[in-house]
Amino acid sequence: MSQIIFATRKAILCTGTMAFLLIPVTAQSVIRKEQGMSLESATQPASTLEVVVTRVFDAPVEEVWKAWTDSEKVMRWWGPTSFTAPVARIDFRVGGKSLVCMRAPKDFGGQDFYNTWTYQKIKPYESIEMIFTFSDKDGNRIDPSSLGIPPGVPTDVLHVITFKRLGDRRTEMTVKESGYTNEQAVALSTAGLEQCLDKMARLFE
Repeated sequence: MSQIIFATRKAILCTGTMAFLLIPVTAQSVIRKEQGMSLESATQPASTLEVVVTRVFDAPVEEVWKAWTDSEKVMRWWGPTSFTAPVARIDFRVGGKSLVCMRAPKDFGGQDFYNTWTYQKIKPYESIEMIFTFSDKDGNRIDPSSLGIPPGVPTDVLHVITFKRLGDRRTEMTVKESGYTNEQAVALSTAGLEQCLDKMARLFE
């Protein structure tokens, strides 16, 4: 469910907990500054790493759960700022495979980028465990390197989303993504995920 941002000549490739997209190249220096990263430190290899982001929403756990399981709601928050989600075919069951799409704004090329979410474990209103995979529009698996994504991002990214009820009207949600192999991928993926969750928060306003 995260978005990982990578430099190219004209843009930054952004992939995430569920999709990959393009954002302006100027965002690279901003994100690095926010994360306290230099170009040199961002490219150093590391062992397998995780992205972990926790948010508290002013909504009951049932509503936060629907943000992941209801197609119309997914299309309202999936993707970073300025991106839309024209497709969210949700097959929410153990063994099911959802297909989601993020569309870049016209200023960034207007491309569509697809991913699948394959569900491994589901504990209603407690946790969702799924595999996020790069794909084509038909849901066929794609090697991220074929899309120009540099090392550090695996083809399949394990996502575990947990939900904690905080009284009747508040919910703590944690998203954990596993399998990244360098600090740059982790820092930029975290930044992209935060943008997605900013949009999710607006569902409950």
